[in-house]
Amino acid sequence: MRIWVDADACPVVIKEILYRAAIRVEVELILVANRLLKAPPSAFIRSQRVPAGFDVADRYIEDAVEPGDLVITADIPLAAGVVARGALALNPRGELYSTNNVADHLSRRNLMDELRGLGIAGGGPPPLTTTDRRDFANQLDKVFAKARAS
Repeated sequence: MRIWVDADACPVVIKEILYRAAIRVEVELILVANRLLKAPPSAFIRSQRVPAGFDVADRYIEDAVEPGDLVITADIPLAAGVVARGALALNPRGELYSTNNVADHLSRRNLMDELRGLGIAGGGPPPLTTTDRRDFANQLDKVFAKARAS
């Protein structure tokens, strides 16, 4: 298992949870972004810089992910793509995307995108809460436990 992070939009607090977890469970963590990222020195953590451009980091992750990997992203189309390749996706609020639920999330996302385009709905997600951070860490631990049991 490797953990891929859509790092351009990943909140710092979530990256910090991921750094500690990667070192604790000795799993490779790859931060993918179109800018240079600072990460703690560790044999388990690395950054992958990709060219600037729309969805370049997403395409890189989707092309590189393998079955059993975990992708950290709030981007539902990316989550759908990696789930289709046999990986899991986890958003920064602790919601795990799998073959059981990603299509529903993608449909809701597309509907909201259309509504925003029509001016009917607006705004983005609220800031991360302490509960969101706890939910993320708990779900991450569940993914690790399931991977160890396999």
